Amino acid sequence: MFTIDDLADRLGGYLPLEEIQQVKRAFYYAEQAHDGQRRRSGEPYVTHPLAVANILANMHMDHQSLMAAMLHDVIEDTGVSKQALAAQFGKPVAELVDGVSKLTQITFEDKAVAQAENFQKMVLAMSRDIRVIIVKLADRLHNMRTLGALRPDKKRRIARETLEIYARIAGRLGINTIRIELEDLSFQAIHPMRSERIKRAVASARGHRRSAMREIQTALQKSLDEDALNGTVVGRQKHLLSIYKKMRDQRKPFAEIMDVFGFRIITEDVASCYRILGVVHNLYKPVPGRFKDYIAIPKANGYQSLHTTLFGPRGMPVEVQIRTREMEAMANNGIAAHWLYKAGQTTHPIAEGSHARARAWVKGLLEMQRHAGDSLEFIEHVKNDLFPDDIYVFTPKGDIMELPQGATVIDFAYTVHTDIGNSCIACRIDRHLAPLSTRLESGQTLEIITAPGARPNIAWLNFVATAKARSAIRHALKHQQQAEAMTLGRRLLNKALSAFETSLEELDEAVITRALEQLDAASEEALLESIGLGNRLAHVVARRLADVADGSDVIERARNDQAVIISGSEGMVINFARCCHPLPGDPVVGHLSVGKGLVVHRAECKNVDERKNDPEKLFALKWSETIDEDFPVALRIEIESRRGLVAELAGLVTDADANIERIGIEERDARLSTVNLTLAVKGRIHLARIIKRIRNLPNVGKITRITN
Repeated sequence: MFTIDDLADRLGGYLPLEEIQQVKRAFYYAEQAHDGQRRRSGEPYVTHPLAVANILANMHMDHQSLMAAMLHDVIEDTGVSKQALAAQFGKPVAELVDGVSKLTQITFEDKAVAQAENFQKMVLAMSRDIRVIIVKLADRLHNMRTLGALRPDKKRRIARETLEIYARIAGRLGINTIRIELEDLSFQAIHPMRSERIKRAVASARGHRRSAMREIQTALQKSLDEDALNGTVVGRQKHLLSIYKKMRDQRKPFAEIMDVFGFRIITEDVASCYRILGVVHNLYKPVPGRFKDYIAIPKANGYQSLHTTLFGPRGMPVEVQIRTREMEAMANNGIAAHWLYKAGQTTHPIAEGSHARARAWVKGLLEMQRHAGDSLEFIEHVKNDLFPDDIYVFTPKGDIMELPQGATVIDFAYTVHTDIGNSCIACRIDRHLAPLSTRLESGQTLEIITAPGARPNIAWLNFVATAKARSAIRHALKHQQQAEAMTLGRRLLNKALSAFETSLEELDEAVITRALEQLDAASEEALLESIGLGNRLAHVVARRLADVADGSDVIERARNDQAVIISGSEGMVINFARCCHPLPGDPVVGHLSVGKGLVVHRAECKNVDERKNDPEKLFALKWSETIDEDFPVALRIEIESRRGLVAELAGLVTDADANIERIGIEERDARLSTVNLTLAVKGRIHLARIIKRIRNLPNVGKITRITN
């Protein structure tokens, strides 16, 4: 059984004696606090924090992280407070423990919400000290190693959460030793039979492949020695989940996946990496298009290496990774290498760079958290953003930007800065104008064109790939809708107040304050937004304001024939009904729809007939005299079938300065066709001009404007 003395002996290799003593003191404190508590397996509970500390010792983590590992369940499972821990072991250790704790004192109706809230708390703690997540990963790893005592359904739930969140975070931080073990343990818990079969097949295949592996390894090592290059060749094993995913996603048989031989060559410096690449390419021919240089352009988590695939002996594919010893340490330990080098009282640019990237990633998580509507939306953003395959593009100044596969121009703009994304109107890719929805490829140079008054478009959400862009767009649209709702709410309220021969601007501040209290509204802005979104009736609010101003309970409502003026450019809080497609020049009315604002209909639309008896929700509207927007309208045209009919109609509409949005043709018989045409026009007069031109075509029958 592993003991605290065994751990102390291991720590003696890289920590001073006084720090080891502090770790031991934390262990004895945890042992006393957890006295009498046992794990599901029947072991004393303190064996768990000791095992977590041992995992961190393998990564050469600092003494405060090890102390936090010893104490990480003390706040949650015992009566010890955070303040007591701070008094005993110092504030940094207490903050680490608090960041790792699970918040079980808060109960949620929904387990998914609970997990999301816990993760949000962990992100806040990570922003203060990135070591929180390293301790949490070690804690989760030991829990996964000891899942055996749990029910199968609970095992699967914990394993899925581990795959979706913790394994991805380990990968994002470059801690691949933990990531691989978390993935394989999760795979075993979710699919125990598949995992066992693949494990047996791998063991059998390795026995059959041993001679071929030895042959290739010997040939590679001999080539290095002949060129006097200092490098060590080692075999590289695929892990179980990786094999399973390739079999499932690529629909490849096990034998085909195991036919690929993997090797890693570890050398002393970067120059040797490139010289060794030349040697292996001289020994075996490289497979075209399969070379990747992650040394010149590291992955987002700091991973650096040269990757190449070769045609080996007898055509066997051979995958080779070439890296320095420092890169190997980074590939295995990721951000933890920062403390590995500090423990040796040295600093290393690779480790320092990894730490800086991790801090930048956590900063991005915090920004997403501020923009997210709730904890569940936030955790979905995080899942989508965690370490996808990256592409690398360049700014006009030559700076490299890392983006996920499938990222678009909009994603790039938001990666540069949120304000750039919000005001983006166009883009040049390699000096050529390109649509904002263009999917990017590695090596492209992008220049974003912005405009001061530009705003995000809701359609962007259909093609953006990064969580940062998605959350920033939603945040901006929400604020845009609030501003537009307030403007509309003010107009509707002033229209209602005009019936009482006053306006919002004329009312005293004290009157408004008393009315807000009576209406249970947080502020004037919140009240106006609520009116604009249709959640409150302008007439009811106006009556209350008038009552408060007059000091009486009843005021006779004056007649109000004033109409609200609309221009079509109000934004998201004024919507035009699709049932009747109102156009400038049509008599129109509007009704308030909860959450949508004002919906504009043609006065004769059947869908507003039932609301005509509810004048509190139905508003008289009037078109502005300065409208420069396009509005959709649907026409049904009966016309003789003939060759070139669609081109003829398209040319006629274009000549009339209109656009065709949709066109469909139904053949009624061999001679007649019905054309359903959706146009974008300026108004009723513009539409009349187009209809007149269509009537001049030969053999045109009935033309109907479609409503309802």
